[in-house]
Amino acid sequence: MFVRTPPRFALVAGLTAVSALTLAGCSGSAPQTAGDGPSVVTTTTQVTDFTQRLLEGVDASITNLLGPGRSVHSFEATPADLAAIAAADAVVVSGAGLEEWLDDTLAAAGYTGPVIDASTGIELGGSHHHDHGTEDGHDHGGEDGHDHGTEGEDGHDHSTEGEDGHDHGAEATTPEPTAEASTGAEDDHDHEGTNPHIWTAPTNAERMVANIAEGLAALEGVDASTIEANAAGYTAKLAELDAWITENMAKVPVEKRLLVTNHDGLYYYDRAYDITFVGSVMPSWDDNAEPSAADIDALVAAIREHGVTAVFTETQLSPEAIERIGAETGATVYSGEDALYTDALGEAGSAGASYIGATAHNTNVLIEAWGATPSELPAGLVDA
Repeated sequence: MFVRTPPRFALVAGLTAVSALTLAGCSGSAPQTAGDGPSVVTTTTQVTDFTQRLLEGVDASITNLLGPGRSVHSFEATPADLAAIAAADAVVVSGAGLEEWLDDTLAAAGYTGPVIDASTGIELGGSHHHDHGTEDGHDHGGEDGHDHGTEGEDGHDHSTEGEDGHDHGAEATTPEPTAEASTGAEDDHDHEGTNPHIWTAPTNAERMVANIAEGLAALEGVDASTIEANAAGYTAKLAELDAWITENMAKVPVEKRLLVTNHDGLYYYDRAYDITFVGSVMPSWDDNAEPSAADIDALVAAIREHGVTAVFTETQLSPEAIERIGAETGATVYSGEDALYTDALGEAGSAGASYIGATAHNTNVLIEAWGATPSELPAGLVDA
């Protein structure tokens, strides 16, 4: 038994007030790249990064709806956003139900052109609400946790592992994807209850790049061969990133890979690298959700029960919630320059300005927090 200082109601009131605060960000209604060719609108910063790399050397313009540090969950379209969408030749979305505002936004813009869904063919998992683990201290499955399948003697799943030693699941075995290029915002997939942060696992990012590349190559006026070459080169870098993460995660015993964050934004990264998600401040993968007293009680109890020594804030969110819980539990708080990039990439010049940079940054912070020393990032991935 422990004395709660400050009192639980005061802690919850403070967390509720700050938990959904996001860092300032602006809509990207001005084209990031200009050209006389097709006009492409992108949603998240990750999708924008992928699209820019695929369109290198192609005469096209890109307009992003979400700028660095901007959470997708709190997006509201401006008149400039709607005008950009209305004039677009294609809209590229992360998909998997992430852009809950998409249908209404496209309808408001009167857009009926192709929507390229980057999530096509990716196996979805997770749920809206998190679980703080099972009695053995690890969450091994069910809708709220990670599904590690049939466990081996070391306590994690080897049933679908490849030679690199971690689970690639369906991402590595599903046939080559077909990008969705629908007319309008209709989505035939039921994503209710699944976690949409698919890009956090590099193997999923490879699939997203393939989907976007296929959709872009189908647009009139683009050089499909250039897009194909760009996709091949970038996919090779993503594979190298995945191998580097796998190699370095092996330095940390599985039982020490314990994650507590603001919200459940790293579900697919956790699943790829055998990380136990102990819990989050917000009771959902939506970073606008607010915690209840019961949620905070459960998280504090889980941190103590699991012996969590480090908790992590996220760059698009206020660090105050995690800092208060860290102070109560004694866990070291990683924030500021050590905050994790989840829903959004960072500003130009920051460690998380690109997808590869952000993912490498997250990996370095986590591994060091868990007591190991990561190797240098491969030269080909620096500034990639």
